[in-house]
Amino acid sequence: MNHFLDIDKTTPQDLRAMIDHAQSMKAARNGRPKGSADDEQPLKGRMVALIFEKPSTRTRVSFDVGVRQMGGETMVLSGADMQLGHGETIADTARVLSRYVDLIMIRTFEEAVLLEMAEHATVPVINGLTNRTHPCQIMADVMTYEEHRGPIAGRKVVWSGDGNNVFASWAQAAGQFGFDIAFTGPPTLDPEAAHLDFARAKGSRAEIVRDPFQAVQGADLIVTDTWVSMHDPQSAKERRHNQLRPYQVNERLMAAAKPDALFMHCLPAHREDEVTSAVMDGPQSVIFDEAENRLHAQKAVIRWCLGV
Repeated sequence: MNHFLDIDKTTPQDLRAMIDHAQSMKAARNGRPKGSADDEQPLKGRMVALIFEKPSTRTRVSFDVGVRQMGGETMVLSGADMQLGHGETIADTARVLSRYVDLIMIRTFEEAVLLEMAEHATVPVINGLTNRTHPCQIMADVMTYEEHRGPIAGRKVVWSGDGNNVFASWAQAAGQFGFDIAFTGPPTLDPEAAHLDFARAKGSRAEIVRDPFQAVQGADLIVTDTWVSMHDPQSAKERRHNQLRPYQVNERLMAAAKPDALFMHCLPAHREDEVTSAVMDGPQSVIFDEAENRLHAQKAVIRWCLGV
């Protein structure tokens, strides 16, 4: 049984196999109507529980559609439905759900909830997002980069903004896929040192560069994310905006990178905050390919977890 909990907890060989499988499944779907079933039905007769303590659009739709395309069925459960850890323990919930379903995807706040679910479940568990990491997004991002520019190994990725959960998974991916990564942002929003240390231990150059224009020198890819969470109080949002304004991804910043550098954002985006519309809608942006590839990458993750 394979859990997919984090990029750093999965071998580089398995990660590569999933990316390659995702690419082949996407190619096989070319020309088919959206939402139609795959020729292969590896999940026929399988039930997947999709648990959302934290709201989502892309994660919910991409997992739901992916399971259905592969012949399976989904059961979508919200935090209100489950009340994880408030009454029945997470461990007991995991044991019970394992009697009903073949796989659990959970999108939650605390990493401890994910880890406890995986420890006690007797079916595979997928990390759909925690406050600490977002591995499914980065699998789609690596897939997207390689679609457009070939192997990501040896490239330079620059993250501009907040050292959040998405950056954490990017740093882990740097070590596992063999590319370099630079974080540029204010010291108050630095990423966890452990994520950079992981990349360095694997042989990647992982650095913090305060000047965004210096950071993007030689960059093959520039990535950012929203500056604020929907759960942040207004005062925190204002402080973050003040700190992060110098790190907006705009046409000037993109021009300082390599001429063929790509731009990514996991969406939803706040246009004219962390990124300008000129960049989002410009020729270097691959944000909608990136969004689509959540579907294909996650299908590969599901199949890896179930061994089908």
